[in-house]
Amino acid sequence: MAQRDAASGGRWRMVSYAEAKRAADAIATWLLRQGMTGDDCVMILSGNSIEHALLMLGCYTAGVPIAPVSPAYSLLSTDLGKLQHCAAMVRPRIVFAQSGGAFGRALAMLRAERPGLIVVTADGEVDNAVSFDDLMTTVTGPEVDRAMTQIGPQTVAKYLFTSGSTGHPKGVIQTHGMFAGMIAAQEGIRRESRDPAESPVSLEWMPWSHISAGNIGFNDVIWTGGTIYLDDGKPTPAQFVATLDNLREVSPVMFASAPIALGMLAGAMENDPELRRSFFRNLRHMGYGGATLSDDVYERLQAMAVAETGQRIALTTMYGATETQGITAVHWTAERVGLIGLPLPGVTLKLAPTGAKFEVRVKGPTVTPGYLGDPDRTAAAWDEEGFYRLGDAARFVDPADPSQGLVFDGRITEDFKLNTGTWVSVGTLRPDLVAACAPYVADAVIAGQDQPYAAALFWPSASGPASVTGQAGDRLPIDQLATILRARIAAFNADAGGSSRRVTRFIILAEPPSVETGEITDKGYINQRAVRERRAADVTALFAEPPAPRVMVV
Repeated sequence: MAQRDAASGGRWRMVSYAEAKRAADAIATWLLRQGMTGDDCVMILSGNSIEHALLMLGCYTAGVPIAPVSPAYSLLSTDLGKLQHCAAMVRPRIVFAQSGGAFGRALAMLRAERPGLIVVTADGEVDNAVSFDDLMTTVTGPEVDRAMTQIGPQTVAKYLFTSGSTGHPKGVIQTHGMFAGMIAAQEGIRRESRDPAESPVSLEWMPWSHISAGNIGFNDVIWTGGTIYLDDGKPTPAQFVATLDNLREVSPVMFASAPIALGMLAGAMENDPELRRSFFRNLRHMGYGGATLSDDVYERLQAMAVAETGQRIALTTMYGATETQGITAVHWTAERVGLIGLPLPGVTLKLAPTGAKFEVRVKGPTVTPGYLGDPDRTAAAWDEEGFYRLGDAARFVDPADPSQGLVFDGRITEDFKLNTGTWVSVGTLRPDLVAACAPYVADAVIAGQDQPYAAALFWPSASGPASVTGQAGDRLPIDQLATILRARIAAFNADAGGSSRRVTRFIILAEPPSVETGEITDKGYINQRAVRERRAADVTALFAEPPAPRVMVV
């Protein structure tokens, strides 16, 4: 593993497998000497780091569950509500933060609520905190071997939290058996033996508090004897430059990321031949996940691959969820995007009719045994045959030839993901946005599936024109209303926090919602999906470049 070290001027700090093994054993010994068992938990507040990785391996070795939470719960939240909820769920005895100073407010809250909590930091900037170096220098004892003999497929390795787009995050149990099942599933589709002389190299920015990087990617690196470079960049205009700088030094064998990052990378490589040469030098295949990759980005990447290597690059994707890990994969050469592939070995998939669509349901060794401390939600999430309900819809590319695989067909519910993989909770965003635009807006429909931002279709309220002109019965002054709404939404976005709560464009609709076409239910609710489908031209216009005159940009 490698990570840039600010103290040495940004040079890569390396940790070998032998060093990691010694560190994991030392950390496991320290944990066991604190009396930690499989009924306890270590919570991690900070993001990816070498210390985070070693602590994770130490927990696995000791049979002590670890619970990495999104750093945003500590750093961006005003009330620390989600962090408080997660801590109440897992009841940690030990909490780790890379920087005690940066996470001081969160640590103070956790200490106040949990007397006796042990705080571990890497920088020692919190009073009465244990230094991470103390864990690393623990002399390994026989406790580790005894603990290892107790670890089996059902042993809990980790708790991961869902995004919380529909409320508080749910704690999803992750077992060692799930980890092994995921490795076995990927090996089951391998067509050729691994070259023992080839050490896979990857560059990773995606957070370990999520399933893709924290389980699937991290475990696969260890299984394959690979090297992982920790990327301190992110797919934002300000932070992506760090990723590009890293890619000029690190030529990965495999590169996977969210569609938004691949789009930014494509744009950068088109204007930087040196970056393009470094990126494709050792590349064998690419992957994307979390949302659908656009055809435009796919074709641009392939055009550059041909220019640099003389051939197209295999671009794969895996589909799954926090509760399931990966369940399907496009593990063959496909000249289209949007596929979710076919079930991995050991996984059984069921397509259950739900309305006009087919809901994806799954069972197999990679699926969680349930939600921590929540038997009611656990019972509701599985159907009568023991299949976990994902809430997503899928359909066959060709019903007459299932071997061509499945294509994603949207959410059964109304929520959706941006192309960053970020969930947009329509159920919370819509009413908040309408409230922010009161009294000018009667209702709204939120769009943005697989797009870089959320956008809205607005119906003006009956009192909207009068609110603008001061005269009842006036015609709708679109320009004036648009100016007011643009200002209201800009103010709303300023306090929104993340991309899942910001609206970038909108259209004011003149035609009211139709009961006949199902846009509005008999109870008076707007059917988001029905509106987006019926008004597909308006939805398309929201994301078109350049924007049409009727599309208002915030």
